[in-house]
Amino acid sequence: MLASSPNPTLTLADFLALPHIDDSPAWEYVNGTIAQKPMPKTFHSRLQLKLASMIDLAGESNKNVLAFTQLRCNLTERSIVPDIVVLGWEHLPINDSGELENQAISFSFAPDWVIEILSPQQSLAKVMKNILYCLDQGSELGWLINPEERSILVLLSQQAPQCYLSDDPEINNGQEILPVLSGLDLKLTTEKIFSWLEFSR
Repeated sequence: MLASSPNPTLTLADFLALPHIDDSPAWEYVNGTIAQKPMPKTFHSRLQLKLASMIDLAGESNKNVLAFTQLRCNLTERSIVPDIVVLGWEHLPINDSGELENQAISFSFAPDWVIEILSPQQSLAKVMKNILYCLDQGSELGWLINPEERSILVLLSQQAPQCYLSDDPEINNGQEILPVLSGLDLKLTTEKIFSWLEFSR
C-alpha cells in the first residue's frame, strides 16, 4: 500500500518496484517522498488533450517532435509524470523494428519540453521544482499552465521565467506568441489556448 509521506531510505529503484505507482492518477517520487497526483478536472483534461494534439499536428508530419501525455520520466532523483512531455524526433526511444519502445523515459531522455497544467489542489512550488529539475537535466523548455488564472509561465534554461496572461495589456492582451521548441512551427498564444475552454450553447 502506498502512502504519501517522506521516507529518506526509499530509493528511486525501491519506488519503481512498488505496485500501483501507475494507477490513475499516478504516483511520483522526489528524493524519498512519494505523492499521488490529483485527479484531473475538466479544464485540465481539455487543455491537456487539445495542446498535445496541436503539438503533434505541428511536429509529427515533418518528423520534428512527438507529444506524450501522462508518460513517466525517471530522472536521477525523481520519477515524475508530467501532464505532457514533448520529445524531439532524434530523442524518441525507437527500437530496431522502427517502433517506439514501450517503456518509461530514462534520465538520459529528459523531455525536450515538459508541460504541467496546475490543478487547484496542487502545490505551485512542487510543480515548479519538477519543471526546473527537468531543465537542469537537459530539457530545453518548460511550461506551467494555470487555468484558474489564465496564465502560462514559460521557463527556459539559464533564463528568467516569463509569465503570459490572457488579458495582460502589456503583452497585447494574450496575443503574444508563446515560446516553443526551436524548429517547431507552432504559433500559440494564451488567448488561443484558453479559448479552448470556451463553448457557446
